[in-house]
Amino acid sequence: MSLVSIALKQPSLLDQCPVTAAVEQLASTGGIEERGAVNTRREVADFILDLSGYTANKPLHTLRLLEPSFGDGDFLVPAVERLLQAWQSAGAEGEPLVTLGPCIRAVELHRHTYERTFAAIARLLTNSSIPASAALALADHWLLCGDFLLADLPDNFDVVVGNPPYVRQELIPPVLLAEYRSRYNTVYDRADLYIPFIERSLRALKTGGVLGFICADRWMKNRYGGPLRAMVAKDFHLRVFVDMSNATAFHSDVIAYPAVTIIGREKAGVTRTANNPEISAGALSHLASELLAPVTDPATSSVREMVSVTAGAEPWILDSSDQMAVLRRLERDFPTLEEVGCKVGIGVATGADKAFIGRYDELDVEDDRKLPLVMTRDIQSGRVIWRGFGVINPFKDGPGSGLVDLADYPRLQRYLEVHKDAICRRHVAQKAPANWYRTIDRITESLIHEPKLLIPDIKGEAQIVYDEGKFYPHHNLYFVTSTTWDLQTLQAVLLSSATRLFVASYSTKMRGGFLRFQAQYLRRIRLPQWEQVPAGLREELRTAAQALDIAACNRAVFKLYGLTPAEAAALGGNGE
Repeated sequence: MSLVSIALKQPSLLDQCPVTAAVEQLASTGGIEERGAVNTRREVADFILDLSGYTANKPLHTLRLLEPSFGDGDFLVPAVERLLQAWQSAGAEGEPLVTLGPCIRAVELHRHTYERTFAAIARLLTNSSIPASAALALADHWLLCGDFLLADLPDNFDVVVGNPPYVRQELIPPVLLAEYRSRYNTVYDRADLYIPFIERSLRALKTGGVLGFICADRWMKNRYGGPLRAMVAKDFHLRVFVDMSNATAFHSDVIAYPAVTIIGREKAGVTRTANNPEISAGALSHLASELLAPVTDPATSSVREMVSVTAGAEPWILDSSDQMAVLRRLERDFPTLEEVGCKVGIGVATGADKAFIGRYDELDVEDDRKLPLVMTRDIQSGRVIWRGFGVINPFKDGPGSGLVDLADYPRLQRYLEVHKDAICRRHVAQKAPANWYRTIDRITESLIHEPKLLIPDIKGEAQIVYDEGKFYPHHNLYFVTSTTWDLQTLQAVLLSSATRLFVASYSTKMRGGFLRFQAQYLRRIRLPQWEQVPAGLREELRTAAQALDIAACNRAVFKLYGLTPAEAAALGGNGE
């Protein structure tokens, strides 16, 4: 009997085993957010079952299906319907419990949800002419109330389908999270609960078995998904990827950036992809047929074929194969942004902006204890139009310098004392009470005088703004400085579709097609060494950037990289 089963049947053990107590706590939690419950539309569940090969025209009564978190039965109900149809088409021979008992295993942690869905499955079986006693016995054999990540289950399933729970680590009891970490290599960094669900589900597959999930796509590119990506690359094949980020795949409007992934336990091969399909039974049925067949006419098909999508722990690039070829060529031929003398950083986070930030002229501190601050709203026009805000600077300048002595700055001391309650509520202040007035990030005053390129974190298109050396950046802005490249020349490169290619390939997409222009993605941009850029091309790049002429930036950047007409076309330009 599994640890979870013991917890559910013998509550007296709760005081003896902290892990069991934590499981019981989650099993009785009523909140949707805590449980990570997101219900999938029937059309989408059918789509995933089709892609996974679990169709009624096959002898499903000879296969084994696993549903790791069955919830209200979004996948379980259609799977049982298909199983019964296949069994009845084959003559419905044998006792239901004996013949169908091995066919399904489904797990649900939340007790009330388990009971509700158990009753629905029992009704479905009796409505299919299975005697009531046999229906109850079969439902009891199929369904387990417990924690999938701890439950005692065999590892020999033909199909695993479902929508794993979206639960952040902060909502998992620490003792239970520690147990998960001890069992699953993919519980890494800030990985949400759905990550070890995928790991265990993949390991539960037979050779040739198939996993079909709809879940957040973040793990395919983010840091925390690295171990899981490496696992897939080593032993599995990403058969199908369908971006559902702008499709209504769920019954509720959730910002989960979902994707459908079909992964086989087999040698890697071609990956077929599609984007944001129409959510209707007919459209998804047609798309499933397309995704399961080789693409014969790329010009008319909504399906694309890609090779070598998985590569160890590296982020997956699931965009156009033509664009991926350009990306790989640039990565092969040019060094990174930082290797050619550029540096990427992020602006200051204070932890208490209302205390540390205000109208520059109204901050009642010594003149050398405040700096003009540039924020996202200051650069919306593509140039810096300062709105007059400043930030308190509690640091001495210079390498290794610490905080200023407040006794030397009476106005600063009075100002900070007025705001002390808000400042001291921050974790950074509680961790080091003697340094209670520091900002989260160290402020280096000399940065204000450096020319820099300012880049907002989240944007639909690259928005790169030149600051000649007048402002300190806020924490929603990344910045690039350089000891080699002329920054206005570099601005043209960062404004171009080539930079969007780098960022879009590695960044996780936000709702509405927005991208995260974060340091980790900006550092992947490739550039030639400055001395290799001809003088005439330098001037062309600089002029295009000063005019904020994106088309001119693209033309000059395509020359910089030596793009062929085909490569330029893949980036949306003609290279002229």
